[in-house]
Amino acid sequence: MGTEVPANQKPDVPEELSEADRRKKEIDDWLPITSSRNAKWWYSAFHNVTAMVGAGVLSLPYAMANLGWGPGTVILVLSWTITLYTLWQMVEMHEMVPGKRFDRYHELGQHAFGEKLGLYIVVPQQLICEVGVDIVYMVTGGKSLQKIHNLVCKDCAPIKLTYFIMIFASVHFVLSHLPNFNSISGVSLAAAVMSLSYSTIAWSASVHKGVQPDVDYGYKASTTSGTVFDFFSALGDVAFAYAGHNVVLEIQATIPSKPGKPSKGPMWKGVVVAYIVVALCYFPVALIGYYMFGNKVEDNILISLEKPTWLIVAANMFVVIHVIGSYQIYAIPVFDMLETLLVKKLHFRPSRKLRFVTRNIYVAFTMFVGICFPFFGGLLGFFGGFAFAPTTYFLPCIMWLAICKPKRFSLSWIINWICIILGFLLMILSPIGGLRTIILNAKDYKFFS
Repeated sequence: MGTEVPANQKPDVPEELSEADRRKKEIDDWLPITSSRNAKWWYSAFHNVTAMVGAGVLSLPYAMANLGWGPGTVILVLSWTITLYTLWQMVEMHEMVPGKRFDRYHELGQHAFGEKLGLYIVVPQQLICEVGVDIVYMVTGGKSLQKIHNLVCKDCAPIKLTYFIMIFASVHFVLSHLPNFNSISGVSLAAAVMSLSYSTIAWSASVHKGVQPDVDYGYKASTTSGTVFDFFSALGDVAFAYAGHNVVLEIQATIPSKPGKPSKGPMWKGVVVAYIVVALCYFPVALIGYYMFGNKVEDNILISLEKPTWLIVAANMFVVIHVIGSYQIYAIPVFDMLETLLVKKLHFRPSRKLRFVTRNIYVAFTMFVGICFPFFGGLLGFFGGFAFAPTTYFLPCIMWLAICKPKRFSLSWIINWICIILGFLLMILSPIGGLRTIILNAKDYKFFS
């Protein structure tokens, strides 16, 4: 027979629980992803544009030259459609469980695949994408600054790329201390406007230059194997132009959600606007650039344009501003992972000092790798195939099948399986092209160039 516990000695479990809940809420209010949930739908529009449109848009005409008119156009449109569909799935899955929000990609992965497996599947891929993109943007920012310097001051002594990367990184040592997505919305808006601006410069200046007299739309490579490998490599270039899925749940986490008014409404509105802007950036640049220059187009269309100098300088300046915003959009989820690890697992106290040290170390790391490997873009074509293709093209579909369990051979089931198969092929084929590019260019690679 149990003994009655006197009232003053009754276990105070609820108080303990509430203490734990209070601590959890304190941490959530401090972490970058969950600290601010008052974003408007247009925030999601320009965050998504900034995340999606990279300086890679300028290499799309070159990708078209390696794909040819038919396959190139089909792959551009197919990539746009598939990624819009998988983005819609992620927006829908954000609040699929009543009363719960999956604020991070890996939380959705854990719900779909289990606590441990979900982490092992999603986190490495997400980190490769986000850290990889940040390193590439360090190099891109540095190279664009170097181009501006070389164009404006033709008689000046050349300055090494290393120093330009350091100049570009100096901005991030300041901006990285903005606490969350909403606090960088101004930077992100500027970046989104810039991406539309330099894309417009790229295609309108191509139209102004006109179709080149010796234009040729045949494949550039003289051998069949060369053509095939170039095709694979270009496939990767087009596919990785749509890499914003790694941060989409994190962006949606900043939008408020009320009963009867879930966050998916405003988020989807923002995504649709973002995808219209993406189409306005990508399709004219890819198609007009290829139409004007044929297979002689450079891997950066601004190089093919050459003149007028002031316009190319302006376009490169726009690229720098856009890449500053993009770097931050991809860095915030990484900061969130690092800070979650330090505070929840290693039990550090959430403080400004901790944030200051963590974020500076991360910026310094991406800067250092960018300086050591200025050819990192070529490496990303290889590594990116393993990470970008799954997180963007087919991981959302697998999660959808695992969580929603659509009926076998229903339309939803068939569409998801088509996306999974196409995404899987992309994951296998694009690194092959990327690896060949690395091997061919390895002799020209210089560390600390």
